[in-house]
Amino acid sequence: MTSWITICDTCRRDGWATPAAGATDGEKLATEVETRLGDAPGLRMRRVSCLMGCTHACNVALQAPGKIAYTLGDFTPDGDAAQAIVDYARLYAASPRGLVAWRDWPDGVRDHFITRHMPLPENDT
Repeated sequence: MTSWITICDTCRRDGWATPAAGATDGEKLATEVETRLGDAPGLRMRRVSCLMGCTHACNVALQAPGKIAYTLGDFTPDGDAAQAIVDYARLYAASPRGLVAWRDWPDGVRDHFITRHMPLPENDT
């Protein structure tokens, strides 16, 4: 089963200058994550335009069928944040239900969790 890292590529943190500043903060973070992710087994990454979490830019979602999904945000678009996201995503992918023990969380993702969504029911009952 594949776990997905979804990164908002339109995110702009407070203080982002203007379109003349080049890539958005979300684009920068996505590039950093892609560089570190490589061919991680069971993990894929995609970019989307807007996760609607503008007050918490830069936003990242972790999802997989049958697992709890998470939205994380308030990242700086740099290598340290990207590495922490990839490290956590690997733990998430290895977990059968998407639960990673708090003690195992990389320091770089602590205090960045915004929402948690329970998996959808497998049937209508």
